[in-house]
Amino acid sequence: MTNFLKTLSLYRDTPIGEKITDKAAIRRNIAWRVAQELHDGDVVNLGIGLPSLVANEISSDIELLLQSENGLLGIDAIANEHNRDADLVNAGGQPITASIGASYFDSADSFTIIRGGHVDVTVLGALQVDEQGNLANWIIPGKMVPGMGGAMDLVVGAKKVIVAMEHTAKGKHKLLQTCSLPLTALNQVDMVVTEMGVIVIHDSQMILTEIAPGYTPEEVQQATEATLVIPKPLTIMPQPML
Repeated sequence: MTNFLKTLSLYRDTPIGEKITDKAAIRRNIAWRVAQELHDGDVVNLGIGLPSLVANEISSDIELLLQSENGLLGIDAIANEHNRDADLVNAGGQPITASIGASYFDSADSFTIIRGGHVDVTVLGALQVDEQGNLANWIIPGKMVPGMGGAMDLVVGAKKVIVAMEHTAKGKHKLLQTCSLPLTALNQVDMVVTEMGVIVIHDSQMILTEIAPGYTPEEVQQATEATLVIPKPLTIMPQPML
């Protein structure tokens, strides 16, 4: 059984209103929810890892231009074993497919698009986000990393910044009052989507706008160091239709 079919089976076997605990299903659900924030005609940059899964969740009714900082405008879905091209990868080296009419160019032109403010939405992961909208996602002190990558340019240049990530890391908070790791950018994060819900950052506050089925507001707050603003009534986070 393929990973997709396994995930499909897990969704069908999970009663409505209960928590989804399988890792693949959690990641897919986050990616699907992020895809609902994208609109027809948007130029969108997807980061490596979980954010790249958003490409597989975009509705066929929506036409987007997915951009990669290594020089491609017009990314289609993630490649599988049947349509993989060794010369066609995203910025993280992950095999991808290109849509009809895609354009290829060098990374200098790609960053001209980014720095020129032509990216409508960037979706990326994070190590930490705080209630000021600050982002730390590039280094843990003492650990080796290949480099900054394009995150600094992307989060400053894009019109909207969405962080797609799991809510905690081995039980440690990732949504904080103040980031403790070296920052990628100041005051740039607009929205965070996790397996627990959707959080909007506005006026130095983290607002829990949607909660995932099976969770209580108390559980989400316990997993969050920052103090959440929790509206009443609280919207239930929508799930993929399978």
